[in-house]
This record gives sequence, structure tokens and C-alpha cells, in this order.
Amino acid sequence: MSEMKGSSRLSPTILAYTLLKAFLSPILMIFFRPKVTGLRNVPTVGPVIIASNHLSFSDSIFMPLVVPRKVTFLAKSEYFTSPGIKGFLKKITFHALGQVPVDRSGGARSEAAIDTGLRVLAEGDCLGIYPEGTRSPDGRLYRGRTGIARLAIESGALVVPVAMFHTDKIQPTGQVIPNLRQVAMVFGEPMDFSDAGDSDNPLVLRRVTDEIMATLQKLSGQEYVDVYATVAKERLARGEEVTDDEV
Repeated sequence: MSEMKGSSRLSPTILAYTLLKAFLSPILMIFFRPKVTGLRNVPTVGPVIIASNHLSFSDSIFMPLVVPRKVTFLAKSEYFTSPGIKGFLKKITFHALGQVPVDRSGGARSEAAIDTGLRVLAEGDCLGIYPEGTRSPDGRLYRGRTGIARLAIESGALVVPVAMFHTDKIQPTGQVIPNLRQVAMVFGEPMDFSDAGDSDNPLVLRRVTDEIMATLQKLSGQEYVDVYATVAKERLARGEEVTDDEV
């Protein structure tokens, strides 16, 4: 498992990540028989953002297990603050999975999440991001949040898109024990946005984000809906249809 210079020190977090990966990798290979295409597109050195579609919680387990570098995700801070023994075990597990707690509720807190992501990339590490911001409620691909564009432009890191397949069938929302079936993922060609323009320009951020989402749609074959997934979840919960004309 190759590590970057910035994260080569054997901290407790890296040790936990390494041990968990060593334990889970054989399980992944035996029971879920991963079919992986384009893994060579992930640079072995230097800062990189892996941008994935998001079908299931297990995306955050399966994808990092096949990437030969430690993948750091920015996870909701609530995952790390649950009370009791269950909360403690959850906190340890998320740390071991390479996840960093951030408050993503908006405003200055979202800015803090961007700053955390930039620090990870400044250390030459690999940052995993779900541009949709949350899991797809129905298997379709939804509008990307522009935070990924800011991170790519301001850090100069390459963006490697990856399409996950079947994880929503392996572990549907709310299901703890996964179903046994093959998982697949396709890593696309690296995308360079270091010269895309001003990261303070909303039009630039939207253009870059939409380009990433278009690439993810091409890789995954998912139907694309130009609505935020959080909005789609609310509308679907009310029994409403979600289409592009609702933007």
C-alpha cells in the first residue's frame, strides 16, 4: 500500500487504516469479486481528488480497498459524535476508514470543509469526494455541488472520476449486512482544472462541476437529473416525480 510523503508517518489513524484494509481486502476479493477498470488512472504520487457517484454507504468501503493509496473522505461530523459504546465503535470505524469529520451544514461550516479538503491535498494526499453530496435516492445521478470545483482549482489536484456499480444492490440504504454479489467500478482519465479560471466565479465553478458530472454520467451510464439529490429526496418522500424541469 503506497503512501504519500505527507502521510508516511505511522500515525494511529494510518495504522488503523492499514490494518483494516489488510483485514477487509481478502474479504472483498473472495465475496464481492471486484471488477475494476482503469485503476492505473489514479496517480501514485501527488495530490488527487477521486470523484465518485454515490449509491450506497459501502461505496466508501469498496472503492478505497482497491485504490493503492490511502483515500481520505470528508464525513459528516455526526458520524463521530454518537453517544455510548455504539457511538465509540462508529467513531473508531470511520477513523479507520480514513474519514475526517467536518460540519457540512452550510455557510462558514461548509467553508471549513473546503479548508479541510485543501489541507489534505496540500499534504499530497488522496481525497475522496461524492460531488452529489449524498447518496442517490433512486439510482440516478444528480446535480453536483460546486465544492469539488473549488478544491480542484485551488489545489491544482487532478480529478479522477470513478463510477461505482451494484453497491446499491449490495447494501441498500438502511441495510447493515450486505448482499453477496459482484461489485464493479470504472476509473476514468484524470481531469486537470488547475487553469480553469477564478475559483470565486460561480459560473466557473458550475462549469467545472458540470463537466465532472457529465464524465461520471458517461462512465456510469446513469440517467442524469439536474436537481440536487437532497431536494430530490424531499420530493420523492412527498410522492412527487423529480425531473429536470423542476430546477
